[in-house]
Order: sequence, then structure tokens, then C-alpha cells
Amino acid sequence: MVARTLSVALLGMTGAVVEVEAHIANAIPGFQLIGLPDAALSDAKDRVRAAAANDGCPLPTKKIVVNLSPASLPKQGSTYDLAIAIAVLAAEGCIAVDAISSVVHLGELSLDGRVRPMQGLLPAMVAARAAGFRRFVVPRGNEDEAALVPDVEVTTVASLRDALIRHGAELEADAVEPLRPIPAPAERPPVGDLADVVGNPDAVEALVVAAAGGHHLMMLGPPGAGKTMLAERLPGLLPDLDAEQALVVTSLSSLSGRPVNGLVTRPPLESPHHTTSAAALVGGGSKVIRPGAAARATHGILFLDEAPEFPSAVLDALRQPLESGSITIHRAAAIAHFPGRFQLVLAANPCPCGQFGTSDIACTCTPMLRRRYLSRMSGPLLDRVDLQLRVNRVTTSAVRMMTEEGSRVSTRQARTRVEQARGVARERLAGTDWKTNAEVPGSWFRAGSRRLPSTTTAAIDRALERGTLTMRGYDRVLRVAWTIADLQGATSPTADHLGWALFLRKSVAV
Repeated sequence: MVARTLSVALLGMTGAVVEVEAHIANAIPGFQLIGLPDAALSDAKDRVRAAAANDGCPLPTKKIVVNLSPASLPKQGSTYDLAIAIAVLAAEGCIAVDAISSVVHLGELSLDGRVRPMQGLLPAMVAARAAGFRRFVVPRGNEDEAALVPDVEVTTVASLRDALIRHGAELEADAVEPLRPIPAPAERPPVGDLADVVGNPDAVEALVVAAAGGHHLMMLGPPGAGKTMLAERLPGLLPDLDAEQALVVTSLSSLSGRPVNGLVTRPPLESPHHTTSAAALVGGGSKVIRPGAAARATHGILFLDEAPEFPSAVLDALRQPLESGSITIHRAAAIAHFPGRFQLVLAANPCPCGQFGTSDIACTCTPMLRRRYLSRMSGPLLDRVDLQLRVNRVTTSAVRMMTEEGSRVSTRQARTRVEQARGVARERLAGTDWKTNAEVPGSWFRAGSRRLPSTTTAAIDRALERGTLTMRGYDRVLRVAWTIADLQGATSPTADHLGWALFLRKSVAV
């Protein structure tokens, strides 16, 4: 007899439903697992046999063949254990074959028969639901995560015996303590308010523009100018994630092995250290491909502090995600895809000593040293950054002026402006797949009724003709100008809006 049930093979954020077939024959006892399993999955033979024996439902001493179909698809990990055990015991006659044929089983077995919680349950269930399957059996430790998937029937089990009983096996129930994932760490306290920023009103306004349009931002300035302080307050200006975005961010969190207790509703902030590798930044792995910091920052902020200290090859790995909004990892055996629609925020000193351009401390760096230092951020990478702003140290007079009541902008006030501007952009982009101005192709703003007159675009037209602005930069200035217009309640950008957008892009020469 052949028994069949289902599981899911994950590759990046995408999943494919795998049919687990079990055949038992009266031949020399053995357990053969076929269908391109990796080393962790090949060990499932011993895990399943020990788990079944210790849970009171041992496997038969016969020839067992388990096929994972499609056989040409590489299978990784230990989350097929439960499906393999169920299929084998169904082929032996412990449960009806028809009871499991359309059920997706997910989970790893421990040697005592209990079912361990797994990583990536949420994207696996979403993939199976998209393929038309609605019935799932998952570990009890993943019940909070499984509850996030709508329109499905989920059965949570603590052990293999529990799963067999749910499928109609005539076994006595045995109460066991379910295995739970590591508790999620306590939420970090909210970052300080934007009103804590004293001075640099241009930088504060640039932060609001970046949040309103989803634009990338670079801040160049000496140590102590407040670059990190500004970047840490950017997530507080962003609106809550919508249902689709929250599901994507939560799925990435699950794939990364982080505990999931509910939907992530706030934009994430990822801030990797400058010693990180390209694989850690964009994702990768020799056997199991995991999302990197850039993928985990999807619909949020990727903050690279001390950006010139990152290896140039690591920074340049971001060029493709910044342009396409997706991350593709190529390996010899497979290609994995992750979302990569994040806001990049770079912070950099103007030179190795950090004092170039300051009025109080002399810079000791030579022009060649300064140029070599900043050239670690390549021109093609910076061409993809919409806002490039010089941030100066705050003077005593600025501190006195900004301490007056009502002279500083709070996070709540700025976030209200951002939400209003995004609402205007949503109305304009209704019927398209874009949600923010940063996602819109420049050709869309240069066509039809949205095309601005030459008298309005004269400044950026001259910059393009002189070669100080590339065509990509031209389009990005247009996007920023539309965001500024949305913040100020204008129906379309004016020459002043374009001039301010050009200043925000060219106020620093790198």
C-alpha cells in the first residue's frame, strides 16, 4: 500500500508543496528516503523511527521507502519529519489513507515523539494556501504563528501520538508537555522623540521628506552632529504596516528564526555592524539560504552607520535591491528570492578624522586620503540615494534658539504630516501597484498630465545637460519634488519644490 500526505519545501520566501509518499514491502528491513534530501533531512530516518518507538507506535520491521515528490526539487531541513512519520504509519494501516491525503503536515520530531516548533512556518502555510490547500497539522509551539494565516483549518499537536489520534488512530491519549520556542525578547523601549533633536532644521525636514516618500537618505557630517540620533527617529515617523506588509515582515522574521507571537505592525529597523559580510547583509548561505539584514528591513529602515567603514563589495551588493526592490540569491542548486523594498539610511564622516568642514577643529587628512575614504561608497550606489545631506554640528546660538517652546517638531507632529502626504500619494497612485513616490518609475512622472512644464524643470534640466545629474538622478529628484509638494498640499511640484529637492540631493559633494 502507498500512503500520501503533504509538506512544504521553502526556498527563500517562496514555497512549493511536496507530496510525501510512503511504501511498505515485505523485504529485508530498511528505511530508504529518496527525493534529493539534504543531510539534515536524510537523518529523518533515525529520528522518525526513534520518535515512533518512544511514543508507542513503532514503525514496522519491513522495507520502507519514502519518496518526496517532485523528486527533482532539493529538500532541506527537518520539518518533513511529521509528514514522513504520518505517511509511513498510514501505509502500515494505523490510520486511514484518505484521512491524510490533503493535509499539510509541518514539524520536526524529537526522539521522545514530541513535535518541535519550526522556523518559517508562516511563509510555508501561506505558500500551501496559495496552492489551494486549507488543512494543516502544525506543532503546538507554533500555534500563535499559525493563527495569523486566515481561511485555513489548523490542528496543533504536541506529539506524534496526538497527531495520529487526530487522524482517527485507536490509541490512548497521553498528555505531554509541548515543546515551545524560545520566548521572544522584550520589546525595546521606543526611541526618543524627534523633538530631542536640537538644531539642523534642514536635516529634520529631510527626515520628514524621506519618511513621506519612502526615499533613501545619506547624512554626511562630523562626529557628534546627530546623524545616528536622526536615523534612529526615522522609524517613528513611518505609518503602521498594512495587512499585506505586516504578513511579509512577519514571514521574514519567522524565516530568520525569531519567535513570532503575532503580526509585526511597525516598520522594522535593521542596523548591522560595519564588519558584516555581503551574505549577512543581503542574505545567503551555502546550504540553507537565509534572509539578510536588507531583507529583514523590508518595509522598514536599513541603517548603515559609519558607511565608509563597510567593505566596498558589501555596500555594492545593495545596488540591485535598491533599484528593483527585490533580492535574488543565486546558488549552484537553487535561486532564492526575498523582498527588498526598504529605505536605506547612510551615515558617514567626511574624512577618517571626521573634522573636515568644521570650524572649530582642524582636519589632519590630506585631500587624497579624504577622497579615498569616501570613494568606498561607490558613485553608482550613491546615485541611487535620493537625499544626500550635510549635517553640521550644533552651535550654542542654535541651542538657545531651539530651546524655545514650540520651536521643535515632535515625532507625533511629523508623523501626522507624513500620513497626510502618503494619503495624497495613494490617491494619485490609485490603480497602480505603487504606494509611495519612491516606488514610482520616473517615466510615469514625465508622461501625460503629470509632465511638468520646462519652466518648472529648468534647474534639473540644466544639471542634466551639464552632467552633474544622471538620468536616474533626474528621476529621483522628480520623485522627491512630488513628495515635497504632497507635504505642502500642492497639486503638483513648482520650481521651488524642484529646487529644494535638488538641494537635498546635491548639498553634499562626495
